[in-house]
Amino acid sequence: MTLLSPPSTPPGPSGGSPAGRAGRSPRASWHLGANAVVVLWLALFAAAAAGHHFLPSARWLMAHLLLLGAVSNAIVIWSGHFAASVLRLPEANRGAPAVWRLVCLNAGAAAVIGGMAAGVWPAVLAGGAAVAGAVTAHAVWLVRLTRRALPGRFTMTVRYYVAAACLLPVGAALGVVMARGDLSGGLHARLLTAHELVNLLGWVGLTVAGTLITLWPTMLRTKVADGAERAGRRALPVLLAGLGAAVLAVLAGPPPLAAAGVAAYAAGWAVAGVPWVREARAKAPHSFATWSVAAGGVWLLGSLAGLAWILLTSSSWPQAAARVPALTAPLAAGWIAQTLLGALTFLVPVVLGGGPAAVRAASAGLERGGPFRLAAGNAALALCLLPVPSVVRVVGSVLLLGVLVAFLVLLVRTVAGGLRARRGGASASDAPPSARPPAPSAGKPAGRQTAEPRPHRVLGGAAAGLAAVVLAVAVGGAADVRSLPVLPRAASGTADGAGDRGVEATGETTTVEVVMRGMRFHPASVEVPAGNRLVIEVRNEGDDGHDLVLESGARTGRLAPGERETLDAGVVGRDLEGWCSVVGHRRMGMIFGVRATGDSGGAAAGGEGAAESAEQGKHEGRGEQGGAGGESAASAFDPMAEPAPGFTARDAALPPATGDLGPRVHRRTLTVRETVREVAPGVRQTLWTFGGTAPGPVLRGRVGDTFEITLVNDGSIGHSIDFHAGALAPDKPMRTIAPGESLTYRFTAERSGVWMYHCSTMPMSLHIANGMYGAVIVDPPQLPEVDREFLLVQSDLYLGGQGGTADADKVAALRPDAVVFNGYANQYAHDPPAVRTGERVRIWALAAGPNRPSAFHVVGGQFDTVYQEGAYRLRPDDPGSGGAQVLDLAPASGGFVELAFPEAGTYPFVSHIMSDAERGAKGAFRVTD
Repeated sequence: MTLLSPPSTPPGPSGGSPAGRAGRSPRASWHLGANAVVVLWLALFAAAAAGHHFLPSARWLMAHLLLLGAVSNAIVIWSGHFAASVLRLPEANRGAPAVWRLVCLNAGAAAVIGGMAAGVWPAVLAGGAAVAGAVTAHAVWLVRLTRRALPGRFTMTVRYYVAAACLLPVGAALGVVMARGDLSGGLHARLLTAHELVNLLGWVGLTVAGTLITLWPTMLRTKVADGAERAGRRALPVLLAGLGAAVLAVLAGPPPLAAAGVAAYAAGWAVAGVPWVREARAKAPHSFATWSVAAGGVWLLGSLAGLAWILLTSSSWPQAAARVPALTAPLAAGWIAQTLLGALTFLVPVVLGGGPAAVRAASAGLERGGPFRLAAGNAALALCLLPVPSVVRVVGSVLLLGVLVAFLVLLVRTVAGGLRARRGGASASDAPPSARPPAPSAGKPAGRQTAEPRPHRVLGGAAAGLAAVVLAVAVGGAADVRSLPVLPRAASGTADGAGDRGVEATGETTTVEVVMRGMRFHPASVEVPAGNRLVIEVRNEGDDGHDLVLESGARTGRLAPGERETLDAGVVGRDLEGWCSVVGHRRMGMIFGVRATGDSGGAAAGGEGAAESAEQGKHEGRGEQGGAGGESAASAFDPMAEPAPGFTARDAALPPATGDLGPRVHRRTLTVRETVREVAPGVRQTLWTFGGTAPGPVLRGRVGDTFEITLVNDGSIGHSIDFHAGALAPDKPMRTIAPGESLTYRFTAERSGVWMYHCSTMPMSLHIANGMYGAVIVDPPQLPEVDREFLLVQSDLYLGGQGGTADADKVAALRPDAVVFNGYANQYAHDPPAVRTGERVRIWALAAGPNRPSAFHVVGGQFDTVYQEGAYRLRPDDPGSGGAQVLDLAPASGGFVELAFPEAGTYPFVSHIMSDAERGAKGAFRVTD
């Protein structure tokens, strides 16, 4: 009997051909080679998961190694095998055409992953085309196979495979388009969601649904339930209709409309699943393989419910796309990976053959430790989805990865041991212990012996798996680095020792509650009897992430809005100061005090040390980023320094507004990134940026144009964005979003000018000083064309702050180290923009600050046109012969000037606040004939 021929009685494993008993059958050889590719992709996924902290775009890479690599190969291999089996053409799934389809599929998958990693879109395009071509060829082969075969009871299973194979090219095309980039936030979010729905619920989901019609009862060793074929035929149109409705709603409708499609798709699974439930009731799952597939089904149902809820409660597609990744782990690890591992555990021994004893031996090897792996894997996955400390989540992820690695080890060991035994003509007893079948029980024929484990062993293994997860929680919680004391640099010993100053402990505990809200701690101070242990219940009710650090070294982790944590401050013997360590928050007033009462001596004794420790905490991390030799950034800055050979300045040239004269929609995604960049010769600073540069990308349009900007926060703290070019209530579009979140900001430009945009998260001055600013140019009506346009954004640098960022104390004291154009000191003095004599030049200027004004002046030039803050102050056609020498701009204001250079030469430009020019706000135009 071929594998998965429709069972009317509980089937047993195929015994294989005589050749299979002596060595390897052609079927076994085929599956060994083909499934080795699946194992290789799984191994690459495991390696990427283990080293994901060191890999760029790690989440994307892991998802595609698993789904595009391992799962897609498994689908092509096994759907072909199942189709040939139910059509009773078992030899049809092998040969050169099948090999070439797999070669094409894997070459395409490698090109997609490599092209994305290298940023080479043509490679992604070629790889996507190869993947789509291989799967399309697989679909054509399935259709031709169906036409060759006689009608059969389960022929409709092949229809699931054909439908799934027709959907993958659609999903691949969506992915290739997204990889090209240059998409607005809303369009990108729609395409991303459609890509995920088509590939996960279509390509994978339909294949799994079709396979389980026959595979599930075969794994349970029971009859196919009555009506299973009818349910399968009815379910497929429902699944396709639901998926189609969801994808159409994603591409053209609001998120709640797509939720209806997802619900219909889930209903299709319910129609197909009724017979599966009856089959499980007739013969309960009894092995790792069956329980793994069953657990995968539970994760699928939960994920579909979660997806429908996300779509139903999302107001926009960028918001939905930002929330959907929360389902990646349940779908990929919970459903798809568990279903794949369970199916391989059952199928690999059967297709390898070698006789009933060999099949049972291989099954026993792959089932080894099944209850432990099943319980530990599912509990660890659930743990990773809960709001637990980061180290606990990491430990859970490692445990989940260990379950996958254990399966790969068992698979390789079992297959290798079975092959060695068969090559030597040995019996099953010669197989390695992990691959030997259980000894026959008394009174039961050996031929009917099964490998079902005893109930107490199943429960014991499951309990051990759960215990491992509990231990992981305990170890992770104890080792959470966010809760470990951070000692001041001059201190030693424990955090308790830094706070008790030798006071005798009373043995009593004082517990207080502190709320973070509005850049303040509430209450701002607490009183504790000297000698008492202090326990602080900290809760963040603000809109941004905060922590609480005590000068003794005790601290909380970084708490997101709504999170809470208990801080054990130890025995208190003196006054202590605390603060929020997020850059700039302490300067904004997030200071907390602990007042020791009843022991003035102890408090006084600690006064000097407390002040010293507080000062160390205040300046901790300052100046780490800077120049060579470990010197601070501030001391490394030399306004007379020359940049390295080959230095190229940021291009100040401004392309003109493009398109017709009618209103247009400008869509752009601005991603917050934290990056280290050179801001002066030999000086590097940690910047918070919109899109990786400071200033951020330049946006340009005309009056009446609409701007749709999607902000994505890939930073480590909360950020926001404020467009001066838009007039609208700031409550929602300018709100602070946490790391990993996104929002869409939409406004219509109603007035012309050069407008600033910036982060408005408090402290706003520090966020701007750290590089979060840029310009939006809205052309005045009938703006004349000129020969050349340039944009110069002036800003202040405050070097030597915490972690290499801007120095909050200098920002507050209005003491910049440098003043620069377009983010780099004196860059246009070293690499001047080129202009020709007689050309008409327009220079747009914006004073981004956060604190310094600008007095823009071109040495040797005179302005005949001055446009400042939305109005012309001077035009060439004005009566008289007046001119202008300076464009004076307060912080956040902008305008432009126009001039022509009369003769060749070098024309310096500066801020005529000369101290600012001498510390970096200068450049030059190189004018040639």
